[in-house]
Amino acid sequence: MIQLIVSDMDGTLLDNKLAVSEGNQMAIQAAEENGIKFMVATGRGYTEAVPALTEAGISCPMISVNGAQTYDKNGQLIDSIGIDKKDIREILAFTKANGLYTELVMSSGVYSNDKLQYVETLTHLLKTTNPHTSYKMALVLALGRMDQFNMNYVDEYEEVLADDKDLALKVLVFSNQGQTELQSVRDEFGTDSQLVITSSFFNNIEINHVDAQKGIALERVAKKLNIPMEKVMSIGDNFNDVSMLKRTGVSFAMANAEDGVKERAKYMTASNSEDGVAEAIYRCINEKL
Repeated sequence: MIQLIVSDMDGTLLDNKLAVSEGNQMAIQAAEENGIKFMVATGRGYTEAVPALTEAGISCPMISVNGAQTYDKNGQLIDSIGIDKKDIREILAFTKANGLYTELVMSSGVYSNDKLQYVETLTHLLKTTNPHTSYKMALVLALGRMDQFNMNYVDEYEEVLADDKDLALKVLVFSNQGQTELQSVRDEFGTDSQLVITSSFFNNIEINHVDAQKGIALERVAKKLNIPMEKVMSIGDNFNDVSMLKRTGVSFAMANAEDGVKERAKYMTASNSEDGVAEAIYRCINEKL
């Protein structure tokens, strides 16, 4: 019997409008009523993730920033794993020289140095994931969701990097052209043994400390809960989920998942716009695996 279910958020628990559906909410409640613990493992920072969960009435432990931070159900920080700020400055210098929009996740929050670019990137994402939506409507959706992400805006990232008490957790690099334009970042930093580069959407790459991965963080959580990994079920859709999909006894890839992610999961479920998380949870509850 599965004792813990862990779900990614974007592209998995959240639908294409970045909200938790009623069907997924009900399935999570059903799992907990059956004695199964639920938590999320997301690339988002804690302050970015909480509003969507709160809106859906979900209160649960969280692995955030791809495994760089772990929180208990009450929002208390359990641990953090950051990147050397020397490495951060090198990454930021490279992306700036190559004209790539970049965001920075610190222990104090998520930062952008270009509000207009942030809005454009979010709008393009929503337009692509909702192909029947006009650009104007995607812009309306983006503006409506901006407050949910709790973004902080600065002129220069050095403003936050200069604070020795503020831990650097992750760098996100975006391109509306997709992974092809982002390949230069992978080529430049992909061989650094202290870093890991993954992706959560077609338009980004995410750079973390090599030990800040969802699967590694999940193993630490499961050990503290005295739950063997074979009794854990994970659900995800993109490459930053692979480290947990390959470590858990049961793993589901969403129908909208990248092909390389589907190959690493044991089972398939419906897409994030069709309550795929709920389908996977009910299969777990009814032991139809």
